[in-house]
Formats: sequence, structure tokens, C-alpha cells
Amino acid sequence: MNIADIATQDYIEVDVGTRMGKVPSTFENGGPKGIIVKNDGEYEGVISEREVLQSHVEDDAKVAALIKPSRNDPSPQVDREEDVRETARLLIESNSKVAPVFENGDLWGVISDDAILEAVLENLDTLTVEDVYTADPVTLQEDDGVGKAINHLREHGISRLPILNENGYLSGVVTTHDIADFVIRKNETTTTGDRVGDSQRLLDVPVYDIMNSPVETTTLDASVETAVETMLDQDFAGLMVTPEDDDRVVIGVLTKTDVLRALTFTEEERMDVQITNVSLLDTISRESVHESIEEVSDKYADMQVLHAHVRFKEHKEKLRGTPLIHCQIRLRTNKGQVAGTGEGYGAENAFRVALEKLERNVLEVKGVTSDEEYRGQLLRKLNEL
Repeated sequence: MNIADIATQDYIEVDVGTRMGKVPSTFENGGPKGIIVKNDGEYEGVISEREVLQSHVEDDAKVAALIKPSRNDPSPQVDREEDVRETARLLIESNSKVAPVFENGDLWGVISDDAILEAVLENLDTLTVEDVYTADPVTLQEDDGVGKAINHLREHGISRLPILNENGYLSGVVTTHDIADFVIRKNETTTTGDRVGDSQRLLDVPVYDIMNSPVETTTLDASVETAVETMLDQDFAGLMVTPEDDDRVVIGVLTKTDVLRALTFTEEERMDVQITNVSLLDTISRESVHESIEEVSDKYADMQVLHAHVRFKEHKEKLRGTPLIHCQIRLRTNKGQVAGTGEGYGAENAFRVALEKLERNVLEVKGVTSDEEYRGQLLRKLNEL
């Protein structure tokens, strides 16, 4: 399937100098699906309806504030005849929700992640949530502060955190959008009068005060089709995953990105490795990343890697002009999910640290598996006595 019938020309064009205050109204009453941003008539970038409506920039700010610098982190540019698998990969690797579509070299329209999911929805009934979800989610307690939530979101490169009560049960969820809403709202009410200075204590506010509750959940055996329908219908970007018999226990997270990533899986003999924010690669190549992960997995023949995902995230801190990079490597294997994370100045350093931690974690999983196999063998022998 290609995107010729999925992409849309339902977009508007604005100049980089347009005031943001004029933009949100264009999306009202079934407005366009995206905004093409131009600079002196030349294509500069694209932003989605969600990005505009969830942005917290001042009305006097320019549209340019919402687009990525085209020289350093370009939005993906998709051909109108491109297949869905490759388009999904491009969106994920560029960490984008919408991309411009070109036909014969000319700008034609836009394609969004939601449009792709809607188009393939009926084909997702063959997948279960267990096939594509992310296990072992990062969680917070209800009395943890907003500052801790921000640090966790930043460190792990995620957009949502399950919140647990004192009994360890799921009680809510906090997203990056929730935090942005809270900070902007509080800043607007603490700039005058007796509450001047209270904004300094915003980071200590418990996440319980800003979390969403109750939480929409799904189970491992649910079809991905049903889960995606829920996300699209309720405008959620993700669902919490719980056991079928207890929706109070969170065991994972399923996001639209997880589903899009599943669309990129291949049955080729070579390992499927996907890189998010591939533009941050500096002294290391995509091929080198691929080979390094294969080297780790090849050491342990009994562990079959079904898919590998590498995510780079740039921080503001720099050393001699080189940015601090956070790297996360996650393997989906026949033994479950294994991950490694690391930070360093430059993508290569961050990747090497993450790769070393990944290998240690793979060894740990292998050790646990070996222990279980030995225990099984011992029990069988005892039963034979």
C-alpha cells in the first residue's frame, strides 16, 4: 500500500513570520490537517494541528518557533507514491507527527501518523497489544513532584508516565502536555499580587494534582485494531497496558508510535534496526549502529532479536560545541524486551555507553534464563527419583 490515497491536500501555507495568535483559528470547524511553513516562498517545514493546539508559545511569537531548523533536523519529505512502511519509518526516525508530501518534486500535500493508522486499521486485527507494546514502563508515585516527572520524561525520552498510589496500583497518568498546561497556567496566576514568587515552587507540586484519572487501559491479548480505535476516537496518544484480570497493575504502555513502528517490521534476514532522530548521528553512521547491535545479539544465539529501536535525544548542554546526547537502545526479542541507556557528548559516545549497558542487561537476561532452565532440569531429575 502506498500513500497516494492517504495523503491529503487539506493544508494551508503560512510564512515563518506569521504571528502564532492568528494560527489556531484556522483549525476550527474542520479546518486543515497541517500547516506548510514557507520562507520567502520556499518550503521550510510543516506543523500539525496537534502541535499548534498544544503549543504554549506566546501569541506574538512567530510560526518559526514551532518548526525544526531545516539545516540541522529536517522534517522528512515523502514522495506521494511512497509505501506506508517507509513513510511510517520516516515519521518515527524524524520524531514527527506529520510530513510534507511531494509529487514529481513539487509540494503536493501532507501525511500524518493518524492518517496512516486510520488507513491500516482493519489490518491491525492480526496483531495483539503484546506484539508491539513497550514493557517495564517508567512510573512515579502520586506524591512525587512535577520536577521529578520532567526529569524522568527528559531522561528516558518518553511522553507519558503512569502514576501509582501508595499501594502500587495505577491511579493516573501524566503527559508532557499536562505538565506544559500546568506550568503555563500557574505562571499566568503567579506574576502579580501576593503570589509573586510561587512559580519557584511549581516543581515541588505533587503529580497527583495534575494527573489524568481514571486511566484508559488495554490488555496484552487485546487486538491492536481495538486499541488504536480507542486512541483515535478519544484523541489519546497512548494507553496503559494492564493484566486482563487486574486493571490496577500497569505492566506497559502502548502508543501510536509503537504501532507505527510495528508497521516497519520486516521479515528480511537482516535485523530490523530503527533509529529515531537519525539526524543527530555525527561521527557514527547508521550502518555502524546496525552492525554494533548485531554483534551484541549474535553473541547469544539463543536470543532472537525481532526488532531493535535506537533513540537519540539532544540536550542543551554542550562541551566544546558538542551537545550532550541521551541514547536508548531497546531490543524486542523472543526472551522479552531488553534495553540499555547512556549519555555522552556526541551521538557516538552516548551510543557506546548505551550499548555497553545493553550487553550487560542481555547477559543478565541470559543468566536468568539459564537459571530457570537449570531449575527445570533439576526438578525433572528429582521427579524421576
